[in-house]
Amino acid sequence: MEKQNKEFIIRYFNAMAESVVTKELLEEYITDEELIGHILFFESVFPNYEVFTDEMMAEGNRVMVRGRLRGQHEGEFNGIMPTHRIVEFPLVITYQIENGKIVHHWLMADSMTLMQQLGVMNEPA
Repeated sequence: MEKQNKEFIIRYFNAMAESVVTKELLEEYITDEELIGHILFFESVFPNYEVFTDEMMAEGNRVMVRGRLRGQHEGEFNGIMPTHRIVEFPLVITYQIENGKIVHHWLMADSMTLMQQLGVMNEPA
């Protein structure tokens, strides 16, 4: 099961990288509406962003990915107008997979690094 779930996430990441991300594409892989909303929001803020996988682990019906998101800030983000800066920040996301679909997720992203790269927060002294 673990191997199949990791392969599913790899197929999902490849589909996202190779296609224009639409709700219809996402629904081929995801039933978790909150995750679909996150992805569509990030696509509007960081069009064509990339996710780089540094580590992937699976246990049972869950797959954890530690990686980085890289994109150019082209849309309003939490009141921050586009800076056109390229940002890259670490994240960890765990997917729960059932019947060949992502049904739930847990996401932790390094918001401080993102805000520093957008120029709205100073780096720690």
